[in-house]
Amino acid sequence: MKQIILVTGAGSGLGREFARQMPAVFPADELWLFARTESRLEETAETVRKETEKAGIKILPRVFPGSLTGRTGVAAVENLLRQEAERCGGLCVRAFANNAGSGTYGPVMETETEDQMEMIELNAVTAAGLCRIAVPYMAAGSVILNTASLAAFAPLGNFAVYAATKAFLYSFSLALRAELADRGISVCAVCPGPVATNFAAVASNGARMEVKGGADPVRVAAHAIRAACKGKAQALCLPKWKIKAFLSRLIPRYAFARWTYLHEKRPRKKKDAPRE
Repeated sequence: MKQIILVTGAGSGLGREFARQMPAVFPADELWLFARTESRLEETAETVRKETEKAGIKILPRVFPGSLTGRTGVAAVENLLRQEAERCGGLCVRAFANNAGSGTYGPVMETETEDQMEMIELNAVTAAGLCRIAVPYMAAGSVILNTASLAAFAPLGNFAVYAATKAFLYSFSLALRAELADRGISVCAVCPGPVATNFAAVASNGARMEVKGGADPVRVAAHAIRAACKGKAQALCLPKWKIKAFLSRLIPRYAFARWTYLHEKRPRKKKDAPRE
């Protein structure tokens, strides 16, 4: 039976680090990499090829460029899994880094409706759907790492839709973990705060090019993988993130949302108007 590792959002940031680090931890025949941009996926795959060859790890990286957003994206991955299982006479998803997601800075009424809806589809619909279609190919010892966020612990002004989708994914991860416990499949909610990736540049549409105080993605991914291997329900890499997650239980949720709206502005450039 062929064993595979799945990583979504593998073109950069945490997804790229999951792709680099997971083959050394989870023995598998193939590493399936998903992201929108083919060139970035190829870069990740080439890095993995060089590093695994140097380490004496035998694994074949495969790239699948394209959007995973919504039901269409989930159905495409489901078809890939089914076809490969039929071709090989069986398939086991050894580990799944469910990392694809998007974010948009700014108040709800100042951000594009289309961007907000895509966030909901990708961060919630796609994330949950991919778990649903991956689990039938998992066995005892398989793990799922769902990339939620520190934003999952409280509503955030100027980041309302993103925080809400991550709260959904965090809640979903804990419930799915409970449902799969008797089958020996572990689900870990990865809840990073700011990480040094290109997230800010995309979320702000170029108004903020770097994540303020971003943690090293190599460290964050490594911590998440260790937590998942230990059977932890969640992964909070830094002590300050753990403190913030704890304090979120003590502060009224509306008060937190109001404070962040007034005092934690997130810049965003308006998108150019479409040409007629």
